[in-house]
Amino acid sequence: MFDTLSTRLEGIFERLRKSASLSEADVAAALREVRVALLEADVALPVVKDFTSRIKAAAVGREVVRSVTPGQMVVKIVHDELAAMLAGGAEGAQGLNLNAVPPVPILLVGLQGSGKTTSTAKIGLRLTAREKKRVLMASLDTRRPAAQEQLKVLGEQAGVDTLPVITGQNPVDIARRALAAGKLSGYDVVLLDTAGRLAIDEALMAEVAEIERIAQPVETLLVVDALTGQDAVNVAKNFRERINLTGIVMTRIDGDGRGGAALSMQAVTGCPIKLLGVGEKLEALEEFHADRIASRILGMGDVVSLVEKASETIDQEKAEKLAKKMAKGAFDLSDLADQLRQMRKMGGMQGLMGLLPGVGKIKKQMNAMDMDEKVLVHQEALISSMTKRERANPKILNASRKRRIAAGSGLTVQDVNKLIKMHRQMADMMKRMGKMSKKGLLGGLGGGMPNLGAPGQMPGGLPGLGGELPPGFPKIK
Repeated sequence: MFDTLSTRLEGIFERLRKSASLSEADVAAALREVRVALLEADVALPVVKDFTSRIKAAAVGREVVRSVTPGQMVVKIVHDELAAMLAGGAEGAQGLNLNAVPPVPILLVGLQGSGKTTSTAKIGLRLTAREKKRVLMASLDTRRPAAQEQLKVLGEQAGVDTLPVITGQNPVDIARRALAAGKLSGYDVVLLDTAGRLAIDEALMAEVAEIERIAQPVETLLVVDALTGQDAVNVAKNFRERINLTGIVMTRIDGDGRGGAALSMQAVTGCPIKLLGVGEKLEALEEFHADRIASRILGMGDVVSLVEKASETIDQEKAEKLAKKMAKGAFDLSDLADQLRQMRKMGGMQGLMGLLPGVGKIKKQMNAMDMDEKVLVHQEALISSMTKRERANPKILNASRKRRIAAGSGLTVQDVNKLIKMHRQMADMMKRMGKMSKKGLLGGLGGGMPNLGAPGQMPGGLPGLGGELPPGFPKIK
């Protein structure tokens, strides 16, 4: 979402790096360009004016620390002010407030199509998996066809309980029944998914206000679509005037919007962003961290989030076993399959690359390469078609075995050959990495990414990213 803004800001800061000192004229010229870049990104004008004035006050006359260029100093100042603007004075991540007598009511409101129902299921899964809470979800949307059935299906996929549907009940009665069921069955959290409209109207606001009065929610979360730009900010302001909003959930952050809504939301509405929907999968929900988003916007990457993803997805026991094998130079196709699965769990190649520092400068090259994430699935299918003996010793794969594997996976012998060649290259790389990391290809994230490469170069240490891409991983069209 912030790609265009990131590119513009990086270009602005690049021109400051050759200056020996930060003169007022240099800062003023840079701020004019920053102002234009933010306005083009659909950031609200009052927010832009306040932001640039604070940067100017902090940057002019600032002494440059030894070994730090003026350009780097300006980036640091902009980063701090950007994080402050996103956080609105809050310290660190806001997180959901669960400090209340169970069951804790959480109300989700918003316009139709903003992603309320999916966000409800995502939050339910997050609270169940991470917080170890017993969660009950209830759909109060009696207007949209199959809305209640949609939440039931999502609940089954996430492994989260949903309130049984009783035909003909109105939203207020459903809310009462959900809270009663939560108390009787010992649930920790009750998520209430309200109905939406295509636009804000009096009927919608009256219904939401009545449900809020009955439920007395600890958290009232407004779900807004980040792709709607400043309209999302206007929606937030209207809801804020009628009900006691405690936080905002922004969906479709992974889209191609300009990002102005995310940058303006806190400053204009005074309501903190608490969660970000970063994909379609139920696991694709992140806690909002202002400093991390600021780092992503300025092309610094987000290694902290990358490490967190690694710690959540990596099986430590398997990682230790792999470390021992790597130390001996042993890395078979079963190990490769495990690494491919871990990579997909962490968001695939594009998801990983988006969190690495310096990758913004090569974004166009990456898009031109057209990385096909389906190749990861195809590689796993090929390995699954092999016998245990073949996975352990790829050298025995003769022509007849390759034909059988290709037929079993629905791919070609050429694909099998590409996989074998890629495995051979990775085995050599793993042998070298075995001396540096004890947690495998992705497990080493806790101690820092191996060989991230210089800015503008493809990072090493991940399969297919150490300069030249191995054949078949990922597919280059």
